[in-house]
Amino acid sequence: MSVLTERKIDAHCHVLDPARFPYRADVAYRPAGQEMGDAAYFQQLMACYAVEHALLVGPNSGYGTDNRCMLDAIQTGNGKFKGIAVVPNDCPLDTLVELKSGGVIGLAFNPSLHGFAHYADIEPLLQRLKVLDMWAQFQVENAQLVQFMPMLKRVDVKLMFDHCGRPAIDADTRQAAFQSLLALGREGRAVVKISGYAKFSKAGFPFTDVRPFLDELVQNFGTQNCVWASDWPYLKAPFRLDYGPMLKVFESQFSKAEREVMMWSAPKHHFGF
Repeated sequence: MSVLTERKIDAHCHVLDPARFPYRADVAYRPAGQEMGDAAYFQQLMACYAVEHALLVGPNSGYGTDNRCMLDAIQTGNGKFKGIAVVPNDCPLDTLVELKSGGVIGLAFNPSLHGFAHYADIEPLLQRLKVLDMWAQFQVENAQLVQFMPMLKRVDVKLMFDHCGRPAIDADTRQAAFQSLLALGREGRAVVKISGYAKFSKAGFPFTDVRPFLDELVQNFGTQNCVWASDWPYLKAPFRLDYGPMLKVFESQFSKAEREVMMWSAPKHHFGF
């Protein structure tokens, strides 16, 4: 069986449908052309590649804190989707409860876009997520995780990290932020998405320079806390990316047994599908 036909759950993708859900006027980036894809089209793509479920992530691009497009996809997706929402830092508990009832299992924080200062006051929000047993999903890059560690040590919330932690590829795996990520993995406190190579690789497709980081992530997190994700539809990608070729890269990096865990049983367990 090929990776293309193995059953799988996509742990990080976006739906963008500006015809039905117009972009916000205040967003810095407005995806267009092949960066867009609505839920109906994505379900066709899922059928092509044996993707049975997907975790939709609210994109800062286009929508910011407007989660309507994602929530509509969850509602009309017949159980295929759950979501990670983007909210203001002062989002109250009752709003989180409402989002959870609509299929949202956590919130996205994106310091790689907004910087640490934008999130310096989120500790109370993380506490609310803990109360509701929801995920705090972070997209950090380079050394940013080090800045968040004191806060994350104080709040025992479920943690998920996008795109391998987006390490500084020119440094080795001993860089401080990556070591902090690995420590969270050893402690069983976090899940990491094996995804987003184009966001930190400098080698380009097929991303041979990410291998040392993948090896360390799997060794320290265990396959049960690593989940595969596509990052479709590849917002701001620096070059052409497609779902099938990216799956074949993943196939070349991991055995069938490892893929079965990272692409199916681990995300099924963590996301409640």
